[in-house]
Amino acid sequence: MQLPQLILIDVDGTLVDSVPDLAYCVDEMQKLMDMPLRGEAAVRQWVGNGVPRLVERALSNDLNGTPDIALYDKAYPIFLEIYQDNVSKRSCLYPGVKQGLEWLKAQNLHMGCITNKAARFTEPLLKDLGVADYFNIIISGDTLPRKKPDPMPLLHGAEFFSVKPKDSIMLGDSVSDVKAARAAGFGIICMSYGYNHGEDINLANPDVVIDSFTQLPDVLS
Repeated sequence: MQLPQLILIDVDGTLVDSVPDLAYCVDEMQKLMDMPLRGEAAVRQWVGNGVPRLVERALSNDLNGTPDIALYDKAYPIFLEIYQDNVSKRSCLYPGVKQGLEWLKAQNLHMGCITNKAARFTEPLLKDLGVADYFNIIISGDTLPRKKPDPMPLLHGAEFFSVKPKDSIMLGDSVSDVKAARAAGFGIICMSYGYNHGEDINLANPDVVIDSFTQLPDVLS
């Protein structure tokens, strides 16, 4: 792939392994709701579509589940309160992320962060893990009326930097990222290790799949 003018990078499953914190919060919520614990393995299959959807999946114990609305309305504020104090206590950058970000920075491209996580959680997480300053824009799940897989956040990022979509790349980990990139006219690179509900990301046909941010110099020239 050609070196782009703009790269927009996903958070959960791409930059950050946030499942340990999310799983902790899910199980603490479940305890307070007097419901069975779900555990990290289950939560790892459920993340990637924002906190509201994660809470629905945890309550129903099902990737495609929808709980009773009264149950959800009681549980969701509980999760938010717990997560507010546990955004980055157990989460960590994936190996190679810092090196990859440093290489991208040295190429003088525009860099943005794009996630379905709400800003109140995204910004502290990136700051706590020491990567917030790499990004000239952070587009969170509540920044715009629509979020991934809708192309709106990606197109907003391109417009912010006055870059054409064809000169832009999305770096993500899920089918949601692939759909958003295709709809926006971006190139798409995916990480092999991310959160894609247990499915091999190769099945979504991104342009390139890599195992580490340290491979970015090999695929962008």
